[in-house]
Amino acid sequence: MAQQTDDLRGNKIFAAILATLFILVVSSVASGMIFAPSPPKVMGDKIAIQEVATTETEAPDVPPDWGTVLKTADVAAGATVSQKCQSCHNFANGGPNQTGPNLWGVIGRKPGTHPGFSYSSAMVDFGNKIGVWDYNHIYEFIHGPQAYLSGTKMGFVGLKQPQDRVNLIAWLRQQSSSPVAIPAPSAPTAPAPTAAAAVAATPANDGAASKPAVDQTKTATGAAPT
Repeated sequence: MAQQTDDLRGNKIFAAILATLFILVVSSVASGMIFAPSPPKVMGDKIAIQEVATTETEAPDVPPDWGTVLKTADVAAGATVSQKCQSCHNFANGGPNQTGPNLWGVIGRKPGTHPGFSYSSAMVDFGNKIGVWDYNHIYEFIHGPQAYLSGTKMGFVGLKQPQDRVNLIAWLRQQSSSPVAIPAPSAPTAPAPTAAAAVAATPANDGAASKPAVDQTKTATGAAPT
């Protein structure tokens, strides 16, 4: 009797194991059918992304109104900016040439003419073309020397911030026995009239223009001339 009980218990355990395995297999197959991944119709690297055109443009970097900006420039900040140049240039009166020429009195001086320095032919030709280093030419040159003057020996990357250039030029102006004068501020330009202003300035046509003038052609006696 005991032997039959043990066999029955073993059969139940074996059946339970088989049932568990069956349930696991069925669950796995069913989940695979329900949650089977579907590949995208178009691969990610094949999707064309339309670029959105923008109307924003970078403001042109043009020389400022020197009569205005030099009066408010930060000369002390310009002296700090000049430290980027001191590895190649000396700014003292009578100082030596270094990798670059001495820059005392450079504003107002003809490019390519400082004594004792061997300039590139490009700089000499540039000096013959413009005459002297004025505020505008220095402002544009130090923005990117190589881009501004092809063939120059100056390998400096340039000062990209306009205010740094303004401050440096204000400081350079003072490194001279006879600083170049600050020009008068430019006269403000009148704004273009708007469409509304143009309409308001147009006289109203109420028929008065076609109405004949009264009593303008009478003579002193009150009779109209024949």
